[in-house]
Amino acid sequence: MSRLRLWSTGFAALFLSAGLAACGGSDNKVVNVYSSRHYNQDDQLYKAFTDKTGIQVNVIEGKDAELIERIQSEGANSPADVLITVDAGRLWQAESKGLFQPVQSTVLTTELPADLRDPDGRWFGFARRARVIIYNKSKVQPSQLSTYQALANPEWKGKLCMRSSDNIYNQSLVAAAIATDGEAKTEEWIKGITANFARPPQGNDTAQIKAVAEGVCDVAVVNHYYLARLMESKEAGDREIAAKVGVFFPQPTHINVSGAGVATNAPHKDNAIAFLEFLASPEGQRYFTQGTYEYPAKANTAEDAVVQSFGTFQAAPVNVDIYGANNAEAVKIMDRAGWR
Repeated sequence: MSRLRLWSTGFAALFLSAGLAACGGSDNKVVNVYSSRHYNQDDQLYKAFTDKTGIQVNVIEGKDAELIERIQSEGANSPADVLITVDAGRLWQAESKGLFQPVQSTVLTTELPADLRDPDGRWFGFARRARVIIYNKSKVQPSQLSTYQALANPEWKGKLCMRSSDNIYNQSLVAAAIATDGEAKTEEWIKGITANFARPPQGNDTAQIKAVAEGVCDVAVVNHYYLARLMESKEAGDREIAAKVGVFFPQPTHINVSGAGVATNAPHKDNAIAFLEFLASPEGQRYFTQGTYEYPAKANTAEDAVVQSFGTFQAAPVNVDIYGANNAEAVKIMDRAGWR
């Protein structure tokens, strides 16, 4: 496997794209993957695919916005076969820019749940991410928690930490609420959420967990795997933070995905489809979740032991594709509520 990192656009990106042509493998035995995931475990996944198929995996890593912009600027000459990114909202953004082509695959439609993929087969979710409530064990009992909407109640005034409104995870959470509750009810909820902030939104999901552990706030909403990382960290300080907080699954629980699609101008389309089908296979699912602390998309796939310790949840009955479709309205609602 060859790996290149896209740190910026311009000359460096042109160099990286050209570099794919020089990577190992014959013309018909390669697949060029643009990925915004940065897990060491993915290297093992790529190797397993190559060992199984003989197809060399060439990888360009970068931030999602950079990769989307890169594929757009490369146009018909793009070497990208597959785009991997996180959050259905980002997958929808790439789809809306015409960067994915429809894929006909019985394997993908059979192995992956319909609510985790684009209805027209342009992208597919291969791992699930739960947006959970983190609480300070010394201040909050699980019996006090219920739904995301309940966090807007007056009892949580000055006790809630959240990331900023420009974070795609929060935007997708609000977009999902629009789908189930409607715009008016969602806006009322977001106004209540904003009124309950313990501090101005700041930091990433890990920062929210640390703020809860330190008593800055009593509760926060984060993706589940951020807590798993702290629990499994080699740093004692991280493990101490994790020990001070608990995880609660709102019922139903908002689910998002890590996903991928075949690029519109993929020069190795058949190899790209084979790669996606490998991700959906039992072997691929194990590599895609073990070590990343994500939940598998495919049923009956073993979860990471740390993730299993969190307990079970009931996923919200919403197709993740709606997150992108409702994104613009979600952002407007958050802006009107003063969530910055």
